[in-house]
Amino acid sequence: MLNTIIHGTPTDLPPLLIVHGLFGSARNWGVIAKRMSDTRQVIAVDQRNHGDSPRAPSNTYPDMAADLAEVIAAHGGYCDVLGHSMGGKAAMVLALQNGEMVRRAVIADIAPVSYGHSQSHHIAAMRAVDLSQVTRRSDAQAQLAAQGTDAALQAFFTQSLDVAEKRWKLNLDVLEDQMPHILGFPEMSARFDGPVLFLSGAVSDYVRPEHRERIKTLFPNAKFAKIPDAGHWLHAEKPREFEATLRAFLG
Repeated sequence: MLNTIIHGTPTDLPPLLIVHGLFGSARNWGVIAKRMSDTRQVIAVDQRNHGDSPRAPSNTYPDMAADLAEVIAAHGGYCDVLGHSMGGKAAMVLALQNGEMVRRAVIADIAPVSYGHSQSHHIAAMRAVDLSQVTRRSDAQAQLAAQGTDAALQAFFTQSLDVAEKRWKLNLDVLEDQMPHILGFPEMSARFDGPVLFLSGAVSDYVRPEHRERIKTLFPNAKFAKIPDAGHWLHAEKPREFEATLRAFLG
């Protein structure tokens, strides 16, 4: 089963399952998870091939959704789900395949469509880091900076670096191999009739007006909202506004 970080204890509300995006981990969501755990239990996962979760040769969305269903089954069988980017796609497929397990879903800055921007150059940058010369995360960040990696991404990527073991806690080979699946979205005829909020950053272009027809076909009760002055990393850029929107929708 996936590695989990659990915040809080069970309450009358269903648990909140938080699903990170590509190159992320449960730890990335620690602040929001802790704050949301004042009213319910919050379960943050490391997805397959990320963090401390099992490695696997496949990284497709049906596989990721099955992983999430296993976690939910182990924690009462019913929850609210929050997924960002790749995690949002996994959460969508979970709701479409196992709708009885999901009360409400928040999909953060992603749509059920294929995207053309490969992330493989980031994998190449991480591979190029000489881990033998790394004694602290800042050493790896400096090497990433020398390759032209943005400062925010340097900090984000190195959260998945095990400095003591000198290894990435990311299965880079599989993630590169499975990139077409990660960038895509499976053809599905199912639909989820529960409430779903597609929450986007106002200056992000991941969820576009032309995506709404596809979203409404799969999620007839979808609602849409945007956080002003936020991009794709809306939860990190505007954490309080993100949290307030979560509470309003999930409450």
